[in-house]
Amino acid sequence: MSFHGKDIKIFAASASRDAAGTIAQCLGLPLGRSDVGTFSDGEISVSIYDSVRGSDCFIVQSTCAPVNNNLMELLIMIDAMKRASAARITAVMPYFGYARQDRKAKAHDPITAKLCADLITTAGANRVLTMDLHAAQIQGFFNIPVDHLLGVPLLASHIKELIAGHTGEYVVVSPDLGSVTRARNFADRVGLPLAIVDKRRQKANVSEVMNIIGDVKNKKIILVDDMIDTAGTLCNAARSLMDAGALSVTACATHAVLSGPALERIENSPIKNLFVLDTIPVPPEKRLPNMTVFSVAPLFAEAIDRIYEDKPVSPMFV
Repeated sequence: MSFHGKDIKIFAASASRDAAGTIAQCLGLPLGRSDVGTFSDGEISVSIYDSVRGSDCFIVQSTCAPVNNNLMELLIMIDAMKRASAARITAVMPYFGYARQDRKAKAHDPITAKLCADLITTAGANRVLTMDLHAAQIQGFFNIPVDHLLGVPLLASHIKELIAGHTGEYVVVSPDLGSVTRARNFADRVGLPLAIVDKRRQKANVSEVMNIIGDVKNKKIILVDDMIDTAGTLCNAARSLMDAGALSVTACATHAVLSGPALERIENSPIKNLFVLDTIPVPPEKRLPNMTVFSVAPLFAEAIDRIYEDKPVSPMFV
């Protein structure tokens, strides 16, 4: 039995217009006509100009900065389409904001990732399509299906081209213990050994490198992480690796948050090349000379096509 609507319609909110346009192009579809604005008092205004009655609607919106505005835009667009009788609504969130608030780190802390999941569900979304959640367990916060795409295969395919014929010179490194599973998956895909930076975090956005587990001397390093926020973890790890005798450092990450002093830190770090995905738009003023940005649109387009056809998404990453 098929549960999808009569056709696919792709809509964009403010944060992901370029990505949504490319996804629609990959699917051979026009981008749905909609408009997101604000009233004079700052309230968000959403207008949908295409009929969505009976359609399978996909709203593309990363909840990156400004996080609260972008989240609210997504919720209002979902509500608008639910009230316009869409057959099914999928929130396509290449970057899921608040994902790092997934547990109580100390007494009386909120679990904001769960709150966001509840808001999206209550607004009327029937499923969520996202990439590289900071903690994969966040999928369990939703009471609707979540399709979780992985950035590692996409990054690994580009790194394979970079190291072709020279695998003996490279080592994949996890910048902290929390990224070990991701880095191991990456290392397996490119056929490289794995090392780990053991780091102790003193407070939010501040980290101290403690120890390096593995042989990195006279090796070219590939650092793998899920996101670069203030770049403290990444740059501290890169310096420690160079101090330990590494020849060079290349960094890979799915989400280029790049907040606060991130750009300055990367510029002043020993990182030679930086590869990121465009789950968060990277404007020209944030694109450093050593930075390469790869598009996730073809991957999301394939996932959307599979969801519409009621086919499994997981074989995309086998």
